[in-house]
Formats: sequence, C-alpha cells, structure tokens
Amino acid sequence: MLTLAELLHPITPETFRSDYDDRKPLHIPAAAGAPKAALFDWARFNGLLDQTALWTAQNLKLVFNGEPVPPPQYCSEAKTSAGPVQRPSPAKVQPLMAMGASLIAEDVQTLSPDVRALSTALSRDFAGLVGANVYCSFGGVQAFNTHFDLHHVFAVQVEGEKTWRLYQNRNPDAVAFPVEGRDIKRWFAETRGSLMQEVTMRPGDVLYLPRGWYHDAMTTEGASLHVTFSVTPLYGRILFGLLEAAALQDPAFRAWLRPAAEGDGKPLQAQLADLGRRLADLAASDAFRDEIAMTQERLTPRGQPYALPERLTLTRYQPTLLRPPMIAGPAAMALNWAMAQQTVSLEDMIAQFDFIPEADLRAAVDAAERVGALQRL
Repeated sequence: MLTLAELLHPITPETFRSDYDDRKPLHIPAAAGAPKAALFDWARFNGLLDQTALWTAQNLKLVFNGEPVPPPQYCSEAKTSAGPVQRPSPAKVQPLMAMGASLIAEDVQTLSPDVRALSTALSRDFAGLVGANVYCSFGGVQAFNTHFDLHHVFAVQVEGEKTWRLYQNRNPDAVAFPVEGRDIKRWFAETRGSLMQEVTMRPGDVLYLPRGWYHDAMTTEGASLHVTFSVTPLYGRILFGLLEAAALQDPAFRAWLRPAAEGDGKPLQAQLADLGRRLADLAASDAFRDEIAMTQERLTPRGQPYALPERLTLTRYQPTLLRPPMIAGPAAMALNWAMAQQTVSLEDMIAQFDFIPEADLRAAVDAAERVGALQRL
C-alpha cells in the first residue's frame, strides 16, 4: 500500500512541501524496484469494468478528440429496482475505443484496495477531499484539450506510455473557470502560454501538477493506463458558511440593522464595525479552529473492511455519577455524548464521531476511565 513518502520517492515529503507543493510541477521517474506501477493494471481495470452494475453514464465516460461522447452512443437503458438507468454497454464502448475514444472511469477511490489506501493517505496528508479516476487511451488521439484543474493532480502511470505537455502559464488559486461552453477551449489555448516542458510518462512514473497549471496529454502509440488523484483541500470560502452558523449564536448578529438614513449612516456604520470585530474574534477563537479541524477531518473517509462472518468485539462502558475529565477540543463533544448514554461502546463512539480523530476519542475515553467517569463492562 503506497504512502505519500513512497509515492514521492526519491523526493522526500519535506522537499516536496518546501519546493513543489502548490508551486510548480514535479515529474518523478520510476525508480528500480519501486512499487508505484503495481498500484493498478489492465487485469484489475478489466475486472472493474466487467462489474457493469457499478457504472452509469455519470461515472464511466468516453471522450473523442476533446469532446465527450453522448451517452446514447455508448449506453443502453437498464432496468433496475430504482428505475431505468443509462448503463455503458461493453458492446458499444469497445468499437468506439477502437476508433480512438478514451475511456474515463471516475470516482474509483473506493473500488480498489491499493487506490483506496493511497487516496486515504493523500486525504490525510493534505487535509483535503480526494478522488481517483482511471484513464485508458490509445495512441494518436488526444482526449482532452489544453486545460487546468481546480485541484492538485497526482498522476501515476501504470501501463504503457503517455506524453504530457506542460505550459508556462498558471492560473493561481483558481476556484472556477472564467468562461463556459465552447468558448472555454479557445480561452485555454489563448492563455496557456508557450510550451514549458514535455514529459513522457512510463510505468511507475509520477507527475504532480499544482492547481491551475495548464497542460494536455496524448498517448503516442499503443495503449496507456494511468490513475489520477485529485486533491482538493478546503480554502477560505468555507469560512462563510461556518461563520454564519457560529455567529448566529451571538444576539448581536440577530439584532435588526439600523436604518442607513439615520444619523447620516453613522449608527449603521458603528453597528457594522462592531459586527466585524465580533467576526474577527470568532474566526481567531480556539473553538472556531476546532470547527475547521472537524470539517477537514470529515474529508478523509474513515472505515474498515468487512471481515464477516467475524463479529466485532465491542469495548463497552457505563457512565458513572463522577465528573468527567476536562477534555480540550472536539473530543469533549463526543465525551459529553458518551456520558449521556446508559451504556456506550468505544467502537460506536468512533463511528458516530468520524469527524474527530480516532486517537483523540480513544484518549478522551481513557482519561474518563482513569478518573472513574466511565466504567468498563
């Protein structure tokens, strides 16, 4: 199972953070004996595709010469218990691929153990949402025109070769595209700048692109298979929604605003200045920092594989009348919940509060057991 350190090897995570992270592209050629190419392969990809019930026109797509293939051309209607769906048909998909269409399997981060493990590691290391797509293409036809992405990109070449072209320009801190529709293709071509670097990706190679870096790619010959991990951390926009919910607990934010015509607008100006100071204090508080931390934690899926027919052994506790220990941070919320139950299991607590680090929850329960507030059954 790859970690971030193994993905970047021989570049260290420290060097990546200081020299490349959100700064500039990085191509890491495969090292001898490196396990990166073993992340995925043709056999596993075909095995996933053969599970046809996994796929719809929304997560299995075809692109030809930079344009998406309309679903009716490669899908057939399938009857399901939830109603009809457009499901990709292998009989329709493969002739289109033989003509040069590229196949993109989206959101596969949970469908392969190795891909899932690396996705989770990247999510944890970047405190971001991670998705994984698999791209299959054949030589001579370009699937996507020049573009940039609104997230970090880690591309891992696992089969065949593919040439990536990186351009001089970058749209830093991009959170949306400035134009839509067919104008976007021309806009990308006009703003990408000159060619900066051409990178030929071979099995085991890794390419990192920061958000907003212009690029395109093409398989020169044969067949190519690569996995792309998109990494999207939170950015400042998240504050607006979280601050709104937190601020409304303060009566000052529920008070009517003064009329703008009153006193040449000075009372309203003073009221707004006061609200601004309150917002600044709220954003700088430990409680709001913890709220952001919990929001980041929610981005990393926490789960464990099924091991049926084995039955999970529960660590059960009963709250007592003793005062629980003073716990700092979000774990205090979970401990208060546990103290309000007749009986509670540590495993259920971890599952219910999956937006709080598991280590913090275990530490809180251990502290409560030491002072006698929780008694193990």
